Amino acid sequence: MKREKIIVIDFGGQYNQLVARRVRECNVYCEIYSYRTDLQKIREMNPKGIILTGGPNSCYEEGAATCDKELFELGIPVLGLCYGAQLMTQVLGGKVSKAPVREYGKIEVTVDPTCKLFSDVPEKTICWMSHNDYIETIAPGFTRVAWTDHCPVAAALNSEKNLYLIQFHPEVLHTVEGTRMISNFVYHVCNCAGDWKMDAFVENSVQALREKVGGGRVLCALSGGVDSSVAAVLLSKAVGDQLTCVFVDHGLLRKNEGDEVEAVFGPEGNYDLNFIRVNAQERFYQKLAGVSEPERKRKIIGEEFIRVFEEEAKKIGAVDFLVQGTIYPDVVESGLGGESAVIKSHHNVGGLPDYVDFKEIIEPLRDLFKDEVRKVGLELGIPGNLVYRQPFPGPGLGIRIIGEVTAEKVRIVQDADAIYREEIAKAGLDKEINQYFAALTNMRSVGVMGDERTYDYAVALRAVKTIDFMTAEAAEIPYDVLTRVMNRIINEVRGVNRVLYDVSSKPPGTIEFE
Repeated sequence: MKREKIIVIDFGGQYNQLVARRVRECNVYCEIYSYRTDLQKIREMNPKGIILTGGPNSCYEEGAATCDKELFELGIPVLGLCYGAQLMTQVLGGKVSKAPVREYGKIEVTVDPTCKLFSDVPEKTICWMSHNDYIETIAPGFTRVAWTDHCPVAAALNSEKNLYLIQFHPEVLHTVEGTRMISNFVYHVCNCAGDWKMDAFVENSVQALREKVGGGRVLCALSGGVDSSVAAVLLSKAVGDQLTCVFVDHGLLRKNEGDEVEAVFGPEGNYDLNFIRVNAQERFYQKLAGVSEPERKRKIIGEEFIRVFEEEAKKIGAVDFLVQGTIYPDVVESGLGGESAVIKSHHNVGGLPDYVDFKEIIEPLRDLFKDEVRKVGLELGIPGNLVYRQPFPGPGLGIRIIGEVTAEKVRIVQDADAIYREEIAKAGLDKEINQYFAALTNMRSVGVMGDERTYDYAVALRAVKTIDFMTAEAAEIPYDVLTRVMNRIINEVRGVNRVLYDVSSKPPGTIEFE
């Protein structure tokens, strides 16, 4: 059965991933593409619907991101959001101008409940506005279906062509009925079946993987984290003993984590994964010596991973495929989806070397967000304590150590992180916080310990709450817990005399430090 999909065309807006996420919550598959995507490619995809995102520019400016008028003649329902709404208006003959009164934040919007988009939405509803421009004159064939005191066209539609536009952002949680509006578009306008569920994903993926691999040999990069663990078990279900899992202990793992991974997936564990552990700590430390630039560290770690896998593959014999636990946020942050800039290279996406000694790389989770990966894990029967394990980046502590990586710095951050995680669990906060860890800054400062002057490192603590890891807010940890963590780290970890707590959100920051 061919999978139905809705595509998001990205004009550089900050919420493009959220739009896709909201569509997926409706059990409909969704992908993000740049506005530069060729129209013929869009036509060949035959999507059930198209959503145009917001963007940072004014659509009437010279050089602003635009689209071909033919996009609206494909016979496919289109929903324009914010910039997408203004662009649709401009391209189809309406007028967009600088707004006399700009609107930002929560605004009461009056909607026409007879419009399919606003089915079961109260006539007065709170929506999230963020615009300098406004639709002064709607395009021919359109009818106004929503407005505010200062925005005469908050939404409009062309019912004949199934074209809808919304000036506000239904994808953010601040828009009270936003989820319902997107669901209305997906089901009532695009007539989607909503059959993209995790059980179907697992069944279809297993079948597709069997067909792709055939009688070939598969090597899986197993880190012990959620993504690679789910990928490994998925491949094991698909191809059985054709799979070999290689766990590279690069010396950049959390304290005692190498042994913990081996206990779960190794010969004494619960899975038959042909598990091989490679202890390559010194090899990675040597490669990283003297390197402080974050992207360079990521690429070194990524390339060394591949080289280790190639060596192990030669020991095993002919290996046709390499499996990696790449997920959708990795793809987006590496600049491979929509109009996103390269935020950071992931060792399993943008950090791959030019030459890899495998026939093909398989990334079975590439289209999924983190919470979707967890659902797949549960469908596969992986225990909950593994599925909900703390996320850990492929480059490991290499990107939680600011500046050069050394064995001594690794020891410091491992010990500090172990204390932090232990105290968070003791306080009963481990289920409330989606990700938390300690990082080692490159800052050293003067301190006093035992009446003696010290000149040691500052450790930064990070804890965030998030749904999809595309956006995140700092968790509010009780002050007494932070104080207890601080006291233990300074007293028990040699080389640290200062502890900081990072309250930055994502954006503008990222969850990791580098």
